[in-house]
Formats: sequence, C-alpha cells, structure tokens
Amino acid sequence: QVQLVESGGGLVQAGGSLRLSCAASGRTFSNYVMGWFRQAPGKEREFVAVISWGGGRTYYADSVKGRFTISRDSANNTVYLQMNSLKPEDTAVYYCASPGTMYYTTHAHDYTYWGQGTQVTVSS
Repeated sequence: QVQLVESGGGLVQAGGSLRLSCAASGRTFSNYVMGWFRQAPGKEREFVAVISWGGGRTYYADSVKGRFTISRDSANNTVYLQMNSLKPEDTAVYYCASPGTMYYTTHAHDYTYWGQGTQVTVSS
C-alpha cells in the first residue's frame, strides 16, 4: 500500500519559518516527481511546488517563489518544503503528492497519490 505522510506543520508568526516533511512508503518514489499543494478554507486546492525525480528541476507558484524551497532525499524517500518569510495568506492545509510517474506537472488532477495533509497557520 502506498502511503505519503506529512509532518512539520504548526502555528507560526508572520515572518517565521517551518519545514514540512513528506515520508513515502510502500513504493520507491525516487523515480517519481513529487509535489506540494495547499488548500485554504473555502478555496480550491492550489499548486505550491514540484521537484523532478532526480531533484535537479524545481518549479514554484508565483505566490511562494523566493520564499519556499522544495528538496528531496531520494535515498530515504522523503521530500521537504522549507517555508521562510511566512505570511498569513500561507495559512492552509499542505499536501504532499506524487503522480506516480516521472511526469513533471503542476496540475493536481495528474497526481495519483496524496498524503493526509498537515495544517500550517500563520498569525499576523
């Protein structure tokens, strides 16, 4: 059974930092693209960041570019999202996901595997 488990969410003041982790099990994800998405209350799920299977290619939503960094430790099947200079508008449930292929995509409908999500709350 494939599982993605996020951790690292919490409450932080504006301007602070958090690092989210996503541990993958049940399948070797080292050959797969991995992404982060988020969903705020009353809003649709939106793309945050994506990393290629080898880790050499990344892409970010404009709203987080320059503040967030996605990385991966393929040996340990773990993906990270370092979030700096957090803003109240970053408050959301953050999801780790994978399309289960090498397909480099930012569209949620292309992603097959999803974690349960971790809450990030940024206070002003």
